[in-house]
Amino acid sequence: MNAKTSKKQLAQELGVSRSTLYYRPKLPEKDEQLKQSILRVWHEEHLPAYGYKRLAIHLRINKKRVLRVMRRCKLKPPRRRTKSPAKPDDLKQPELHIPNLLLDENKKPMTITKPDFAWAQDFTYLWFGGGWWYVATVIDVYTREVLGFTFGKHHDKQLIVGALEQALLTGRKPRVLHSDQGSEYKSGDYYAVLLKHGILLSYSKKASPWQNGFQESFYNNFKLDLGHLAQFESLGELLEAIYKTIHTYNHKRIHTALKMSPKQFYQKYQLTTGTAVNTVSV
Repeated sequence: MNAKTSKKQLAQELGVSRSTLYYRPKLPEKDEQLKQSILRVWHEEHLPAYGYKRLAIHLRINKKRVLRVMRRCKLKPPRRRTKSPAKPDDLKQPELHIPNLLLDENKKPMTITKPDFAWAQDFTYLWFGGGWWYVATVIDVYTREVLGFTFGKHHDKQLIVGALEQALLTGRKPRVLHSDQGSEYKSGDYYAVLLKHGILLSYSKKASPWQNGFQESFYNNFKLDLGHLAQFESLGELLEAIYKTIHTYNHKRIHTALKMSPKQFYQKYQLTTGTAVNTVSV
C-alpha cells in the first residue's frame, strides 16, 4: 500500500466496509466520561465517601458499570475510615439493667416502621489543634435524620443533654431514646429531660457498639465527608464544616438503605401518610 492509497481502495484490499476504517470504539469514551463524573462527585460535589453503590444512585446508572469503571481506572473514594480512641472509663462502670428496647423477644433488631418511634444518641471524637473535640448527635432511627447535635471540648452531660434538647426543639419527640451505657447518659440532668417528655430509655448491652449501629454507621460516613481536619485553619472553620456536612447529610447525601437523603425520605413518608411535613431541620 502506497501513501496515495484511498480509504476506498484500502477497504477493498482488506475486504471490509469503508465505514469500518472510520470507526472509533465508544466504550473507552463512555468509560472516560463516567470516570470524570465520578471524580466530579467526589471532589466538586464534596461527597468523597461515596462508593460504587451510592455513586450509581447519584448518577442514575447501573452499579455494575460504576464498579467496572472504578476497577478499570483504579479509582477509590478519597476518604477512608479511621478508628476512634476507646472509652476505657466506661468499661469500668457497672452495667445497668435497663433493656435494649430496640430488640424484639428473640433478641433481634426490631423492625421500625415510622419516624419518631426511636431516636439514637451518641458522640464521636475529632482530633484538632493538638487536642480532642467532640460531636454529639441525635438521629431518628427510621429516617436516619440528624435532628440535633452539639460540639464541644468535653464529652460530658452538657454535650449530651444539649444535643437532645436541640432535637426536641424541632417539635418532635421519640417514644424511645437509645444510647450506649456511657457515663454521660447516666446523669440526673439527662434522666430529667427524658422524664419531662415521657421518653423511654433504652441501653445497648455494655461493650456492644453494634447495638447502636445507627450512630456508628453515621459517624463513619460523617468523618469521611468532613475530610482531613488539617485543611481547617481555625476552630471556626471546623465548626462551619461540621454544620455543612450534617446539612448535606440530611438534605442531599444518598443513604444506601433509603435510596435518597434522610430529609427526602422523611418528607416522602409525611406525604404518603397525609400528615403535615415538619419544616424544622438541622
